[in-house]
Amino acid sequence: MALRQLRPPRFDVSVALAGLLGGLLLWGFGLGVRPGDDPLVLVDGRSALLVPLAVMACCELLRRSAPRTAVLAGTVALAADTVTRGSIATIVMYTDLVYAAVVYGTPATARRLPWITGVVTIAATLVPYAVWRVPEALLLGLVAGALTFAPASTGLIVRNHRDAADAARLRAEQTALLAEMDRVQAVTAERARMARELHDMVANHLSAIAIHSTAALSLDDPGTSREALTVIRRNSVQGLAEMRRLIGILRDGADDREPSATPTLDGLGALVAGARANGLDVTLDTEHGAVPAPVELAAYRIVQESLTNALKHASAGPVTVCLRRPADALEIRVTSVHGDRDTPRAPGSGAGLVGMRERAALLDGTFEAGPESGPDGTLWVVRATLPVTDVEQGEAS
Repeated sequence: MALRQLRPPRFDVSVALAGLLGGLLLWGFGLGVRPGDDPLVLVDGRSALLVPLAVMACCELLRRSAPRTAVLAGTVALAADTVTRGSIATIVMYTDLVYAAVVYGTPATARRLPWITGVVTIAATLVPYAVWRVPEALLLGLVAGALTFAPASTGLIVRNHRDAADAARLRAEQTALLAEMDRVQAVTAERARMARELHDMVANHLSAIAIHSTAALSLDDPGTSREALTVIRRNSVQGLAEMRRLIGILRDGADDREPSATPTLDGLGALVAGARANGLDVTLDTEHGAVPAPVELAAYRIVQESLTNALKHASAGPVTVCLRRPADALEIRVTSVHGDRDTPRAPGSGAGLVGMRERAALLDGTFEAGPESGPDGTLWVVRATLPVTDVEQGEAS
């Protein structure tokens, strides 16, 4: 695997071969940069320029895997080419090495190389002119700038555009990830809301069916069995109606508004009447006035679940439902007799208490449930406080 990682990319191999073949073609035609009698030519002979050409072609193989090493070795090869007749292919390949060092090199190299080549260009312009005092000396600075500063500046521009494109791509991926997380969170929250609605709407009826069916099976009394079957049928019909309503919400609820069939506190009377028909001795005491729709739905479901728990677990005795609204909150208190019961129990999973606590938490309210000792014995008390002011301000905004 290590040898495969050191292998140069195919494009770099193509660049190196193209430069080498182009230089050999120019050498074959006898084309050089300088004539043999030029003062800069210290090593005369046509074959002398092949060594810098070959070294420069080898440096092209490292233009991406080791760009700093390539440009340093290429600089030495260019200096050697300067004392020969020279090859245009060697010069062109060196400019590509400078460009590649900025584009593919480290960030430090990309920052420093344009400054270094800029200083070299200025020095190559001013020093010869200061020594020789002839306008033609300024051409050395132009050549140095074309060989070093121009490709370095071009490479810096390309690298900046590439980095900007990478940053934009990363931001797009992060935005997509956040959108996916929001979608998953929304789906999870909606599933939790659906689970609460399903539990609160159906658990009451199924609990009554379970209790009365157990009683009908355990008692050999035609009258009692008929009465139990009547209650079972009524609760099954009501449960089916609630299920159809939930299915209608899932099909038609395209926005965040609750449908018109959402239960309200005005329906507590019918809810209590159904609990009484199932055998509970319920007393309803409400003084709540007008409350926002989210608070109204949460309060209704909390009372409904409390009555369901009383039907499943409470001992024989009175059940009280009390709703009060102080200045900024709706207070709910449901009590039932706590203790061992002789009648059949319906199995419970604890999801009812979790759902009531979640409904209160969604409205920044409080919820607590547990046994309390009182003058009439031990009671199971459910308390919930639902803020009204904050919800009203949220709906107004």
